[in-house]
Amino acid sequence: LRSALSSFMIHMVEDSADLSNEIALNSSIVNGARLLGPSVAGLLIAASGEGICFLVDGLSYLAVIYCLYAMTIRKVDFKPAGNVLQSLREGVDYAFGAASPIRSILLLLAIVSFMGLPYMMLMPIFADRLAGGGPKILGFLMGSAGLGALTAGLSLAARKHVRGLVRWMPLSTAIFGFSLILFAFSHTLWFSLPLTVVAGYGMMMEMAASNTVLQTIVDDNKRGRVMSFYTMSFVGMAPLGSLWAGFLAQKIGADHTLMIGGTACLTGALFFSLEIPRLRELIRPIYIRKGIIQKALAGVQAAAALSED
Repeated sequence: LRSALSSFMIHMVEDSADLSNEIALNSSIVNGARLLGPSVAGLLIAASGEGICFLVDGLSYLAVIYCLYAMTIRKVDFKPAGNVLQSLREGVDYAFGAASPIRSILLLLAIVSFMGLPYMMLMPIFADRLAGGGPKILGFLMGSAGLGALTAGLSLAARKHVRGLVRWMPLSTAIFGFSLILFAFSHTLWFSLPLTVVAGYGMMMEMAASNTVLQTIVDDNKRGRVMSFYTMSFVGMAPLGSLWAGFLAQKIGADHTLMIGGTACLTGALFFSLEIPRLRELIRPIYIRKGIIQKALAGVQAAAALSED
């Protein structure tokens, strides 16, 4: 479902230049719901019990179904050639070929998802060791992470174009990894809360930037397959990472496990940074072919002309 939604996004906007704003707004909505949803659920449970909470949750999907029904989407005339295995092989060659920038983007995302994202699963352990502990402190930590992610989504939504997002991938990954290392050894709530905000910001910025760049550079007839690889790298690696993190935390402790994950993110960011010159050479012709660079330059020149006036 997530892969289908990611592939469907490009057909929800008329101008591809607005794609980055659409993806960022989607991330903002998701994390806004993540931030507010537990609070609303807590109030419903306190007032009426768990049954009413699940009932309201189920009924809320009726609004989603109505919105899907009300959409007007332009028709896409594309019929895949060959069988499923042939199409899959073409997708693998397209995404992971030596001359493809997609491979490096997916690899960095997989590292973040496998080594960094399991910090959410370990969060109850860190909440218990802080002053007060318990569900209330855990709620504060999770809410802070959601706030950071929401901030990242809104900042991306405010961008006018996709240029510069490639260098944000290793930068946001480094921010995420460094905050995890510091959080691993924090024993005070006043220091842990800002760190979870920063961690949520770095995680969401890397994920949304990767999604935006991939959606921008991929060919339409390969979009579904590439976004399936994106979903595998992001969503598919997270459960495996949680399994690995749980095993490692039992052996060496949650703090050392989180430090290893943060270090892995920093290492991945470093290697990706070394790839940026090559990625720019591969992506720039795509941006020129799609008119993205010209549109961005025209906007800058218009802004400069207005400032001179």
